[in-house]
Amino acid sequence: QVQLVESGGGLVQPGGSLRLSCAGSGITFSSYAMTWYRQAPGKQRELVAAISSHGSMKYADSVKGRFTISREDAKNLLHLQMSNLKPEDTAVYYCNAEFARTYEYWGQGTQVIVSS
Repeated sequence: QVQLVESGGGLVQPGGSLRLSCAGSGITFSSYAMTWYRQAPGKQRELVAAISSHGSMKYADSVKGRFTISREDAKNLLHLQMSNLKPEDTAVYYCNAEFARTYEYWGQGTQVIVSS
């Protein structure tokens, strides 16, 4: 059974930092492209950051320079280090695993609220 479990969300003040993690099981984690998405209330889900199985990374323009995606394949972990958080970063953050455009899995999401 494939599971992706996000953790690390919470309430943070503007300018603060959070580190999200996604623990994967039931898949050959190192073979999967991993992506963080987010969905704010009333908005469509959007890509935040992605990292390929080879380590290539890409970011949404809105988070470049503030967020860093990384992976620890030996531990089946994906991370998203978020700094200088803004109220507009408030959303549910989801972990996504994709392989060969054939297999795709989602986590249940973790809430991030940026507010003073």
